[in-house]
Amino acid sequence: MKKNETSNIPDDEIDLTTLLSVIWKGKWAVIFSTVVLCTFSVIYAVNQPNIYKSEALLSPAEEQKSGGLGALAGQFGGLASLAGVNLGSDSNNKTQLAIEVLKSRQFISNFIQKHKLLPNLMAAEYWNAQDNKIRYDPELYDVAAHQWVREVSSPYKSKPSLQEAYKEFRKVTSISTDKETGMIILSVESISPYVAQQWVSWLIEDINQEMKYRDVSEANKSTAFLTKQLKETKVADIRSVLYKLVEEQAKTIMFANVRDEYVFKTIDPALVPEEKSGPKRALICILGTFFGGILGILFVTIRYFTKENAQ
Repeated sequence: MKKNETSNIPDDEIDLTTLLSVIWKGKWAVIFSTVVLCTFSVIYAVNQPNIYKSEALLSPAEEQKSGGLGALAGQFGGLASLAGVNLGSDSNNKTQLAIEVLKSRQFISNFIQKHKLLPNLMAAEYWNAQDNKIRYDPELYDVAAHQWVREVSSPYKSKPSLQEAYKEFRKVTSISTDKETGMIILSVESISPYVAQQWVSWLIEDINQEMKYRDVSEANKSTAFLTKQLKETKVADIRSVLYKLVEEQAKTIMFANVRDEYVFKTIDPALVPEEKSGPKRALICILGTFFGGILGILFVTIRYFTKENAQ
């Protein structure tokens, strides 16, 4: 075994020497491949528009506390559930629900339609810092006619659908939660720093309004049910409980109407970023050059061994 192992060493050295010799002989092909991909990567990196990221730091808004609410939850939770009343509301649960709503297709689709974001989201080409205006790709969107002109195959249409817009919107938005502090970071990326800042502000405003509307709507329905039960029951103890439940719903409605930051309280508002967050042009160029060299080496190596095997 030792003799065989010793005899294998020279073969390995010859193979490595041969490989290096092959690469050296094909050095011009390697250099050409490296230069070509380096050039393309530089052109690609230069032509990519700057991306700006605006973010806001949010805190879950505190729930309204009520001294008698806990007692009611323990004694009459079943009745409250029947009425659609949530006595044991949890701030963490409401915050998590708001985050999931913020990510949902329905909310994002309504958000895009409400603020007319489709051109900026799907057709923006670059941002002119001089006049603070976005230029659109003329092959996708005709600004003068306010018409979509992109050419796509079925089932897609010239005007992007809300499903397409939703996917694109999720790519440029991010929401994360710090498990230790409970703080939430909401961010948006755009070729325009002003658009990024505006979208973050709109998202915070709209999600607070959405969650407020849901709670007020639920409280109104619960109040209607409880009022109906009050008319139908004559038992004093049950009527007393129903009155307290109606009172709690009135508090929920009042609390929602007097507070704009209903679910998320802004700790650090979104600003117009002065520095870009991407693209990383230097990294793109380095990777392009690296893969160009690798591609050249593979080409000359495969070509050499193909010829050897043919002989």
